[in-house]
Formats: sequence, structure tokens, C-alpha cells
Amino acid sequence: MEKIIWIILAFLAGAFLPFQAGMNSKLAKTGGSPVHASMISFAIGVIALVMYIVLTSQNVSWKGLKDAPAYAWLGGVLGAFYVTVIVLAFPRIGPGMTFGLVVAGQLIISVLMENFNIMGAQEHSISFGRIIGMALIVGGVIIMKKY
Repeated sequence: MEKIIWIILAFLAGAFLPFQAGMNSKLAKTGGSPVHASMISFAIGVIALVMYIVLTSQNVSWKGLKDAPAYAWLGGVLGAFYVTVIVLAFPRIGPGMTFGLVVAGQLIISVLMENFNIMGAQEHSISFGRIIGMALIVGGVIIMKKY
């Protein structure tokens, strides 16, 4: 049952991304700055997370965070890059193409991470079926671009 809940939550997280992109794009257009819109999005996200932490009495291991490898701290930079690119791409190439490319990039890198057990990813070897699945996603993006 717990796995089903996580499957549903992961689906919803993905389903909400085009709405987030549209909202951030609208903010960028009305405010005149995609980078400022991305920063505002992150600031609102920080406020939401602080409220969640306070309301649910979350704990943190400060020693654990201190001992984290240096590269682990770059997740925020990648998040800022992602949100800013989405804000810029959404109005230029549309939500379908934007998120088709996002999904294709995520799947290709995810399969490589699982195959080579990068960053603690659950090990899962590349197989013919996985290659076909990735090819279908990339092919779908190409078809979307042409038609």
C-alpha cells in the first residue's frame, strides 16, 4: 500500500510541473524577469517548507549535514537552473515540448544512474527493454516537434 501512495505522489508531482511552469512563466512575464520569477518561486517554496517543518515537528541531523559531501550541496543550484530554464522554455516551445524533453532527459540520466549505481541509485542494469523505452520517449519528443 505504501508503494502505491508513493507512485501516486510521484505522478502528482510530475503532473503539477506544467502548472508550476505556467505560473512561473506568468510571473516572469508580468514582472519582466525570468530570473526574479525563479527566485520568488524558490522563496515561496522555502516559506512552504519552513511551515511544513514547524507544523510536523521535523528534526534534522546537523552533524550529518555537515558531513555531507561537497557535491551534495549543489542540488539547489541544479534546482535553480531547472526552474529558470523551464520559465524561459515554456513560452517559447510550449508545455508539451518542454516537458517531453524534461522527461526524456530525466529517463536517460536515471537509467544511466541506475546502471552505474551513481549517487546511491537503486541498481538496475540497462536492458533491451529499457533502451526501447527510452527510444520511445525520445521518439515521442521528435514526433511532437515535427507535428
